[in-house]
Amino acid sequence: MKAPQTCLVIAMDGPAGVGKSTVGQYVAKRLGYHFINTGEMFRALTWKALEEGVDVNDQAAVVRLAKALKWEFRPTEGGVTLKTFIDGQGVTVQIREERVSANSSAVAANPGVRRLLCRLQRRLGRRGGIVMEGRDITTHVFPDADFKFYLDASAEERARRRYRQLKASGLPADLSKIHAAILQRDLNDLKRKINPLSQAADAVVIDSTHLSMRQVAERMLRLIRAKA
Repeated sequence: MKAPQTCLVIAMDGPAGVGKSTVGQYVAKRLGYHFINTGEMFRALTWKALEEGVDVNDQAAVVRLAKALKWEFRPTEGGVTLKTFIDGQGVTVQIREERVSANSSAVAANPGVRRLLCRLQRRLGRRGGIVMEGRDITTHVFPDADFKFYLDASAEERARRRYRQLKASGLPADLSKIHAAILQRDLNDLKRKINPLSQAADAVVIDSTHLSMRQVAERMLRLIRAKA
C-alpha cells in the first residue's frame, strides 16, 4: 500500500484483549510507520519500581522514580515496533512477569505518572508517522489525531482469543477464568478515576467479534487511504 503523503498520527483505543497491538503493528508496517503500545510504558515503570523496592502505592515515590529514569523507545521487529528502554535496558521480557501484571494497575492509576507518560507519548507523535494504542490515546493523549479508531469485540470472543493465544504458547489456560478476568478488567477500566476507558465521539468504531485481525487492519487502511 502506498503511504499517505503526510505523516499521520493514528490513535487506537479499545478494551483489553481486542487485538489492538496485532492490528496496530500490521497497519504501521503497511504504512511504513512506527507502532507503540503505550501500556508497556506503565508496565516498564512498574517493573522498575518493584526492582528498586519502591512501593507502587506511594504515588509521590513512583513519580520521582519515573522522572529520574532515562526513557527511550527504540525500533525493533523489523523497525516497526517501538520498544521501551529505561536507563538503557530493554524490558520487553521483564514487563510480562506476573508480579508486574499484579501491580501495574496501581501505577497506571497514578495521576503524576499519567501526566509524565502522556508528555512522552505526545513527543513520540510530534512528527507523525506513528500508530499508537492505549486506553486513553484517542480521548486524552491525541484527541486531535488524524485518525481515531475504537476497536471492540464481545467479552466472550476476547476471552477465546486469549485462550487460544495461551494454548498456542504452551501455557495453561482456563477459558472461564479468562472470561471472568476480562469482565473485571473492563469494569476497572470503565470506573477508573483518571482517564477511564471511553469511546471518542468522532472515533471510527470497528467491532471485530466476527472479523480476523487482518480484516480489521485492512478496513482501517482503506479508510486511511480514502481520506488521507
